[in-house]
Formats: sequence, C-alpha cells, structure tokens
Amino acid sequence: MYLSAFYTVILLVISNVFMTLAWYGHLKLQDMKISTGWPIWVVILFSWGIALAEYSFQIPANRIGFVGNGGPFTLMQLKVIQEVITLVVFTIFASVCFKGEALHWNHLAAFICLVMAVYFVFMK
Repeated sequence: MYLSAFYTVILLVISNVFMTLAWYGHLKLQDMKISTGWPIWVVILFSWGIALAEYSFQIPANRIGFVGNGGPFTLMQLKVIQEVITLVVFTIFASVCFKGEALHWNHLAAFICLVMAVYFVFMK
C-alpha cells in the first residue's frame, strides 16, 4: 500500500514537471528570444508534445493510486494531491525561471489553505 502511494506521488511530480513545461515553458523560450518568431500553431504543437509526456506519467499515477484499482487514494484525494503538487512545481519553476515573479504573503496563505485541503480530504 505504501509503495503504491510512493509511486503515485513520484509519478504525479514527474507529470507536473512536464505539465508546467508544456503550459509555461514556451513563455520562457519567448523570454530567451528562442521562440519569438514561432507562429502560435507551432507553439501549440510544441506544448502538445510535452503534454504527451505529462499524460504518460499522469495516467499511470492515477491508475496505481486509485482505490478502485487497489491503490490507497480515493478520487478526491488523488485530485487534491495533484493540485498541491502542481502548485509546488509551478512555484519552483516560476521562482527559478522567471526571476521577476516574487512570492508574497498571500501566496503563502494560499499554500496553507492547500495544506488544509489535503488534511480535510484525508479526514475520516
């Protein structure tokens, strides 16, 4: 049970790294003057290629983790875990890749609310 929870979380983290790159990586490429001349359809295809990798980790994570398949998490728990991971990965990405994006007190307050959401979704 613990091993499937571990695998689920690791796969969700990897999935969210790819998702963040697919959704926001093109903005960094534009910032670096790499993709400034790309038409929007090329940017979309580029992002879809990255999103394919995201799905390749997201789907197995949900399959392994879902209680209906013998995993430890309900559907709601999987979703809340995924959302928290998404925001953590995005925060790291934004802080590292976009130096102008600063964290403020309200961001910390939002993260505390998310931690509380995890607590509440796991309450019996």
